[in-house]
Amino acid sequence: MPKKIHVCVAWPYAAGDRHIGHLAGAYLPPDIFARYHRLAGNEVLMVSGSDTHGTPITLRADQEGVTPAEVVERYHSRFVEAFQRFGLTFDLYTHTDTQNHWDATHDMFLRHLARGYIYTDVQLQLYSVDEQRWLPDRYVEGTCPYCGFNRARGDQCDSCGRTYDAIELKNPRSRITGSTHIEARPTTHFFLDLGKATDFLIEWLNRPDKADWRPNVINAARARAESRELRGRPITRDLDWGVTIPVPGYDDKRIYVWYDAVIGYLSATKEWAKLIGRPDAWLEWWREGDEGVESYYFIGKDNIEFHAIIWPAMLHGYGPIDPDRPDSPWLKLPTDVPANEYLTLGDFKFSSSFGNVITINEAAARYQVDAWRFALTAMAPEGNDSEFTWQEFVRRVNTELVANWGNLVNRVLGFAYRRFDGRVPHPAALDAADEALLATVRGGFESVGGLYAARKFKAALDAAMRLSQEVNRYVNDKAPWQAVKSDPTAAATAIYVCLQAIDWLKIILAPVLPFSSQQIHEYLGYDTQLFGRQYTEVIPDGRGQHIVLRYDHADAAGRWQPDPLPAGQAMRPPQALFNKLDESVVQEELARMGVR
Repeated sequence: MPKKIHVCVAWPYAAGDRHIGHLAGAYLPPDIFARYHRLAGNEVLMVSGSDTHGTPITLRADQEGVTPAEVVERYHSRFVEAFQRFGLTFDLYTHTDTQNHWDATHDMFLRHLARGYIYTDVQLQLYSVDEQRWLPDRYVEGTCPYCGFNRARGDQCDSCGRTYDAIELKNPRSRITGSTHIEARPTTHFFLDLGKATDFLIEWLNRPDKADWRPNVINAARARAESRELRGRPITRDLDWGVTIPVPGYDDKRIYVWYDAVIGYLSATKEWAKLIGRPDAWLEWWREGDEGVESYYFIGKDNIEFHAIIWPAMLHGYGPIDPDRPDSPWLKLPTDVPANEYLTLGDFKFSSSFGNVITINEAAARYQVDAWRFALTAMAPEGNDSEFTWQEFVRRVNTELVANWGNLVNRVLGFAYRRFDGRVPHPAALDAADEALLATVRGGFESVGGLYAARKFKAALDAAMRLSQEVNRYVNDKAPWQAVKSDPTAAATAIYVCLQAIDWLKIILAPVLPFSSQQIHEYLGYDTQLFGRQYTEVIPDGRGQHIVLRYDHADAAGRWQPDPLPAGQAMRPPQALFNKLDESVVQEELARMGVR
């Protein structure tokens, strides 16, 4: 029976372009996962959006002398463009400055307040005496209290990844003026009582269904909960940009971004439901206990605590969906949080604030998207940090993608089209080698599919490429370009077997290589689409209008099964799938990044 697979993707701050570290760590993996499940016949809902309320946005606005709304509009539009170019099949990619999201955030806040999960208290917060203003976390930097890194942000260290309160920073300074005349002053704020959820979190994180979580995620989450050090965490700030507080007397404060951003997974589902004309359809994805509904949160490792501790605590604290019926379902907890480690550049992770980035927009403009999807999946930091180098990018593309898969497709389809009148040849009886190859490739639907489903995308790609190597060995042994002269029937049979194997492999590789897989599909003579259609739409909202990225699967015809390739089917003239990269790319790109 088909499942409902809810794919929840990290919400990026609309304050700077996304880079390939983000793509490899948080945005490409969920698309591979979603595409696989759509091919497998499951119902997928993939949602995310731009985080419009983070202090990085107001910080950039202050630095540029523009409004936060202008910053949001600029980068949200660039995100939509970049994600569309990379083929990320969001059913809805929206943003958080919508009335829909404000309503969902207010609802969550009021439910937490009513159930005793939110309280007020006085907090020390940094205040710039020279600027006469409160300094939110991202407005300060200083020395990390844990590792001593001297460019640590006010909420989290880019070097060691630890989170902390800004007042714990050593030698704090304003990121706007550089002023060090900073004081810790008291101010009243609302706090989320995480300690109240400790027992629930310990029990939930130790349930048997956590056995297949990645060790880095489950170990970090369990250690955090079992330390019993969870305490109240402030969820408001002295700001004038962000979601308002839905109780009187706090007009000069806003709900802090870390609280409202995770609510985006819920609010985006509600917005999607309204867009399809079924406003209550969100419930089908959010009722805890519904069989056949699974939810997956794809993030980077710096967000593990927010998604494996804080968000589950918030969902638990919300209580029954219907507050008048204590026996009604509760909001669904994560099935898995497959967080990735960092894709690094040399000894540092990619960092927009440090300027050492390769933006997604630039990447798509200069090299084939499927080449990026292939290389970044092969390098993916699934269990450990992995290092990106231009040398490795060129090597992966040339020696694996082009020389293995691309060359196989080009020579077999090209030969078939030229020598068999542009049609899939009719085979004679298959021999043992023919049957063995087809059985091996056919088995990839189960073996590679199982790896995709288990969120092991590097292993899935590696297994698929090994199948491609088997087809290469087969075609070299059979040598149909020689056999065609003396035994045309044997050549036709070998080419048919190769075309059938390629036809199946294009499906097996399609979650990673959707664009080139569609090309192969068409070269083999099919008129259908493996996947659906991405499109953008401008949506009116109570807070204005916003552009969204959507996905229409109505025309999708791909299936995760070894369908037979029709003999005699008219093919289309094939062309080379991938561009081989010149070695000069390495030095050109290093020079562009300012590396000598």
